Amino acid sequence: MEPLISRREFVRAVSASSVGLAVSRLARAGNVERYQPTWESLAQYRVPAWYEDAKFGIFLHWGVYSVPARENEWYPRLMYRRESEVFNYHREHWGPQSMFGYKDFIPMFRAEHWDPIAWAELFKRAGAKYVVPVGEHHDGFPMYDCIFTNWTAVKMGPRRDVVGELGRAVRNQGLRLGVSSHRAFNWSYYTFEPGFDTSNPRFSGLYGTPHAPTPPINNHPGELRQTAPRDYLEDWFSRSINIVDRYRPDLLWFDFGFEAPEFEPYRKQFAAHYYSQAEQWGQEVVINYKHDAYPDNVAVLDIERGLLDKIRPRPWQTDTSVSRKSWGYIHDDEFKPAAELVHELVDIVSKRGCLLLNVGPKPDGTIPEEAQAILLEIGAWLETNGEAIYGTRPWKAFGEGPTKLAGGDFAEEKHPGFTAEDVRFTAKDGAVYCVCLGRPTLEVRIKALGSASPAQPGKITAVRLLGSDENLKWTQGPEALAIQPASERPVCAGRPCDYAYTFKAVVAA
Repeated sequence: MEPLISRREFVRAVSASSVGLAVSRLARAGNVERYQPTWESLAQYRVPAWYEDAKFGIFLHWGVYSVPARENEWYPRLMYRRESEVFNYHREHWGPQSMFGYKDFIPMFRAEHWDPIAWAELFKRAGAKYVVPVGEHHDGFPMYDCIFTNWTAVKMGPRRDVVGELGRAVRNQGLRLGVSSHRAFNWSYYTFEPGFDTSNPRFSGLYGTPHAPTPPINNHPGELRQTAPRDYLEDWFSRSINIVDRYRPDLLWFDFGFEAPEFEPYRKQFAAHYYSQAEQWGQEVVINYKHDAYPDNVAVLDIERGLLDKIRPRPWQTDTSVSRKSWGYIHDDEFKPAAELVHELVDIVSKRGCLLLNVGPKPDGTIPEEAQAILLEIGAWLETNGEAIYGTRPWKAFGEGPTKLAGGDFAEEKHPGFTAEDVRFTAKDGAVYCVCLGRPTLEVRIKALGSASPAQPGKITAVRLLGSDENLKWTQGPEALAIQPASERPVCAGRPCDYAYTFKAVVAA
């Protein structure tokens, strides 16, 4: 499936007049209908039910940066920055940046053991409902069949269309396909100095056009973004359209950078094209954005490694990783326990969010055993407790308990950890699900479900513990729903799972 307008045609249209002219050319080809590139028109968008029901997806940071496997997935940037420890590490282990550059890792990125079908089966067993491989990271090496550069995984390294092959595999498992683009920051990513291979025009297809730093704009914690020129913005747009038209993804995830003012016309144009195309395909799609790239009513907000302290009126998403140090594979990463991630999932869902959980595969295409074990443990918990997650909506309150959270990006770093006294609520089909984020050993008292609670929960007619057939002893008094400790531990995939207990309270109609 080829793009509906070539980059050359698009650039000619833009340079002749404006971004609007490029839109009109697409419209004349029959590709833009209901949605126009204005905030008013794009406000017609509605978040699809499949996304609100899904709750849990898998993110995949896999690329050439998995070969050095040092520091984090920003190795390609840090290896050219003299103030970074990675700069000297690279010189000592691989050679000077004039002789061995990031490009020289590409032949070592072979994916010789990659099995997309096995990946898709693993993600389904983990309980995920959508899968989002990185289409292109900041490094400028697309993992899809990009028609605007030869520096892609299709033509170099593994010589495979990662997005296309994985997309077919996950869709065959009944899962939705997303694709992420981190390209907006690529203009500011590399350092171009005399003697660095980044400054050699032969390699501009990977590193971009060599340029001196422009005045920086503080745009990301700890990072500086440079204002991108027009031809770069056109290239960003063209690549984004290429992804949409070739793979018809159910979700497009954008990293930071494209919220910058110079991207605004292209953001509008992209959303109009994507949403209009999806209507023609008969699909309902999602755009994930960060910061303030889109108005709330146009796309779905994504918060990096963060939680919220209250229910959000509109659907949103957290992206975080099974590991603490890096999104991509590194040799000495630290992995989170499955219990911590289940707690985050429950808390996020109680506030109308979805969790996009990342794993970083090795350069040979295998997923680290630690990550696989975590995913399978989460899947086992969801097999027993999934009815409290999938297809639910927030209840009148998100929860109760002693643990207070800070909201926003990177807030998980400040999170003290939940206790068994922390309870989160979800609701579906006349039931309120009360998830204790730990193993309760004493009487569980849920104040919000007391008959005199300000939440006015209604009369509780039945209470059961998911994963157990035990007849629980409980009473609904004015001050609380009191549930006596269960003598049996809930079972997940044949084993007790103690880190989150789900009580289903049925409310009288």
